[in-house]
Amino acid sequence: MSDTTLATDSDSVTVPDAAAALAEIAAALAAQQVVPYLGPGAFALLPPDRCPIPRNSAELVQRLNAKVAAPGRIRSNLTAVAQFIETRKHRKTLETILDEIFRQTVPATPVHALLAAIPAPPLLVDVWYDNVLDSLLSAAADRTWGQIQGVSHPQSTGEWVRYYAPDGAETTADAAAGWDTVLYKPSGAVTPAGNYLISDSDYVEILTEIDIQTPIPAIVQDRRAGRHFLFLGCRFDHEIQRTFARQIAKRSADSHWAVIPGELSKNEARFLALHGIKRIDMTLEEAVEGLRTRM
Repeated sequence: MSDTTLATDSDSVTVPDAAAALAEIAAALAAQQVVPYLGPGAFALLPPDRCPIPRNSAELVQRLNAKVAAPGRIRSNLTAVAQFIETRKHRKTLETILDEIFRQTVPATPVHALLAAIPAPPLLVDVWYDNVLDSLLSAAADRTWGQIQGVSHPQSTGEWVRYYAPDGAETTADAAAGWDTVLYKPSGAVTPAGNYLISDSDYVEILTEIDIQTPIPAIVQDRRAGRHFLFLGCRFDHEIQRTFARQIAKRSADSHWAVIPGELSKNEARFLALHGIKRIDMTLEEAVEGLRTRM
């Protein structure tokens, strides 16, 4: 189907039977045929007074502005504000602020608990900067897992990612091949080393290469092959969000799901249609409970 003939309304990409879709997803999760892809929207399930970290990009950019006030014309643009702090105050200042923001004890949401309860998923993707999911995975002594984090150019010596064992020690791609579960944090995370992709310059670096897949680790490319993606806590109203989702899910199965309640923007509906992503129109809380009872 050509881009020009794609429907761009919410109904055209929405599954007609949400309960049947959840049953299909639960069965595919049990068969290790789904890659959960977790966004910051998961934290919207926590009341504001129980969530000490930002629950979306808008809240994060407010927190950054509270530390270093950016000019009015860019104050709502996360990557631009991060770049302003990096340029005016030094990269280390930006990283210190991000460490302070995300190095908090955060309760696990029902979404994180659900994903951590899946037996040995080959691949989990988490695009926010928190450490909730890795804390849950670490708590299960019988798991064989580790994480791969994207690193920005200032933090790296030429590599795109770093590999970490459950105890936080840096390890290798060869070691990762033996993990039952890979937790892939393409934007980095606060622990164990404070890796962050967040500023304009970070994204310029990675977006010049991501179309040819260079920044995406070979093990991630291998484990996504033939599998469906399940997008939870994600919106696709910014180009960077769409680009990361598209490139990380490239060369996988040809059908996927996204839990997104309410009205979609035209850009979102078009993106879902273009990439075979079926929208489940229910709240994340309802979807997680529906999956939990079916698994």
